[in-house]
Amino acid sequence: MGPQPNIRPYRHADRAAVADVCVRTALEGGDSRERYPDEELMPSIFAAPYCHLEPELAFVLDDGSGRAVGYVLGAADTERFVKNFRTTWIPRVAHRYPEPTAEPRTPSEEMIVLLHTPERMILPELRAYPAHLHIDLLSDWQRRGFGRGLMETFLTALDDRGVPAVHLGMVTANTAARAFYDRLGFHEIPVPDPGHLTYLGRSTAAGAL
Repeated sequence: MGPQPNIRPYRHADRAAVADVCVRTALEGGDSRERYPDEELMPSIFAAPYCHLEPELAFVLDDGSGRAVGYVLGAADTERFVKNFRTTWIPRVAHRYPEPTAEPRTPSEEMIVLLHTPERMILPELRAYPAHLHIDLLSDWQRRGFGRGLMETFLTALDDRGVPAVHLGMVTANTAARAFYDRLGFHEIPVPDPGHLTYLGRSTAAGAL
């Protein structure tokens, strides 16, 4: 038998592969390139800042050859992450994605607004779930237990750091993702006017998985 798929900590060399996974899963779980043709845009919001700011909470599914084909990324303290996103991350990418001065007219411009408004992540209803996460796998690697493995690895890392609970925001239309989170013990967190998102949360304790 050759090298087997394995879950391991993120390495800087994974940056391009993680960005690729993000792009191929960023549109309700599917490929986002037609809607967001700049392939750096979605990773600059939903993947790269986590790898840069909290690499100790970034884990990848390695296909056995060294290539990342899935990941789980997150922040232990969302409020702290938002501050660091504002002060450290935005200055790194603002030259490519300057802050809009007019109402967004395209899907990409709407995403650039999100990039420049990280404070949107802080909601009082989520205070009891201080951590948050993003998890994505290429389609060929889904429904094989690897998503659960990534989640277990991430939750253990949070639990080891004394973080009691975690939340995520998912596109409500992505019913396959919702079924995955339901199986892993996530429950819905009521949030007023959540838009197109559903917020889910759960304890980081292993016994709840």
